[in-house]
Amino acid sequence: MKTICDFIARWMGAMVVLVAALALAVPTSLAWIGTWVINPMLGIIMFGMGLTLSPQDFKIVLSRPKDILIGCMTQFTVMPLLALGLTWAFALPEELAIGVILVGCCPGGTASNVITYLAKGDLALSVGMTAASTLLAPLLTPLLVWALAGTMVDVDALGMLMSIVYVVIAPIVGGLLCQRFIPRVTRRVTPYLPAFSSVMIALLVGIIVAHNADRVLTAGLLVMLIVMIHNLLGLAIGFSVGRLLHLQKPKCVALSIEVGMQNSGLASSLAVLHFAAYPLATIPGAVFSVWHNISGALVAKLYSSNKTSEQ
Repeated sequence: MKTICDFIARWMGAMVVLVAALALAVPTSLAWIGTWVINPMLGIIMFGMGLTLSPQDFKIVLSRPKDILIGCMTQFTVMPLLALGLTWAFALPEELAIGVILVGCCPGGTASNVITYLAKGDLALSVGMTAASTLLAPLLTPLLVWALAGTMVDVDALGMLMSIVYVVIAPIVGGLLCQRFIPRVTRRVTPYLPAFSSVMIALLVGIIVAHNADRVLTAGLLVMLIVMIHNLLGLAIGFSVGRLLHLQKPKCVALSIEVGMQNSGLASSLAVLHFAAYPLATIPGAVFSVWHNISGALVAKLYSSNKTSEQ
């Protein structure tokens, strides 16, 4: 069983692509599952994140405040501003613009820790940044979306804050409490969580794509181009910021991946909850979920090569 779980976790990117392709080619394969499951599924993924976090992960935030501050400042400035710039550059309609901005304003994705590990980056910094940006998300994500998209549509910043607390923070706290009060059970299930989360992420992306297959086919190429530019620029700028600040190579790698990879599942969830009148708003998050797993595997290979791993 452990071997199977390791295989699933390692090939998560390929699985997400395959499920998304199936949902696009045969929407009825997953469209029978209602979109109401998206938020509970994301909550389960976050609960799994809580089960795997340790007190040491939070100590990193306190013991390395400079590194964490650099990471979070870069995360919540570069990606939102890139998103806004892309919506202007491509003159996106409101529906797509909202989705791109939502992706840009979300915290780092949980898959970034796996990619950082494979890329031989600073894993402790990556985990610390993910934890810190996720905890900051209830405040910063709604404020940024309101600031950047508030002129296009009405943004319920308080409602978004509460949604992030319910869907992200509460499940993580629940996972941490399980560690505290039922540690034996937690230790038994933890080895299987990466595989379980991988399956959940693939299903979440597939459900979104299946329910919007026609729209994806209509706007897919444009959205894919924007998502690729957004992600690749985030990866490049994150690494460049680290270099400019004279950080060591493993820290630069962690910063690059943490900035470039977003919690796009949260973006889609917020789009479903708060921008239901704009169905296309869910598409950028779903496409980002597919693409950043592909680009993540590529940059992990690049960063972990002998040439790029030199200090």
